[in-house]
Amino acid sequence: MIASIRRRRAASIKPATRMAGFSMIEVMIALLVLAIGLLGFALLQTMNLRFTQSANQRTQATNLAYDLLDQMRANRFQAAWYSTASFNAGDVTRAGCGNPPTGAVTLANSVTRWRCQVVNALGDGASANVTYVNGVATVGVAWNDERWEEGGDAISAVDLRNAFSLTTRL
Repeated sequence: MIASIRRRRAASIKPATRMAGFSMIEVMIALLVLAIGLLGFALLQTMNLRFTQSANQRTQATNLAYDLLDQMRANRFQAAWYSTASFNAGDVTRAGCGNPPTGAVTLANSVTRWRCQVVNALGDGASANVTYVNGVATVGVAWNDERWEEGGDAISAVDLRNAFSLTTRL
C-alpha cells in the first residue's frame, strides 16, 4: 500500500520544466536592435532637415527671380537697366545691406533692395546674373549649400553650388 501511494505521488509530481520569461541575453539583443533602429531614425531626421532647408533655399531663389522679372514687366521700357542687378559672390554682403533704401522708389533702389534680398535669403556666397536681350529676360541666381559640407572634409565649391535660372519674354 505504501508503495502504491509513493508511486501515485511520484506520478503526480511533474518533472521541472523550463522556466518562463526572458533571459538576459534575449533582453540585450532586443536592446541592441532597438538602439540600431533609433540611430537610423536619428540619421533620417538629420537628412530630412538638410533636404528641407535646401528646398527652402530653392524656393527663395525661385521667388526672388520671379520678383525681379515682375519688376521688369512692370517697367518694360527700362527693362534693360535691370541688368545692373547682376553681382558676383561676395560683391554684396549681409553686413553691407543694412537698412533698405528710403525716399523715392527708383530703379537703383529697387535693384539694391533685390540684391540685398538675395544675399539675406541665400547667404553671402550668393550671386545673380540678369540679362535682357531683344525682349528676352533671364534671371539666374546661384548660392552655396553649406549644409552639405562635411565637418573636416574638403568639398569643392562647385559641388556645393546650386543655381536657378528663369527666362521669359517681356
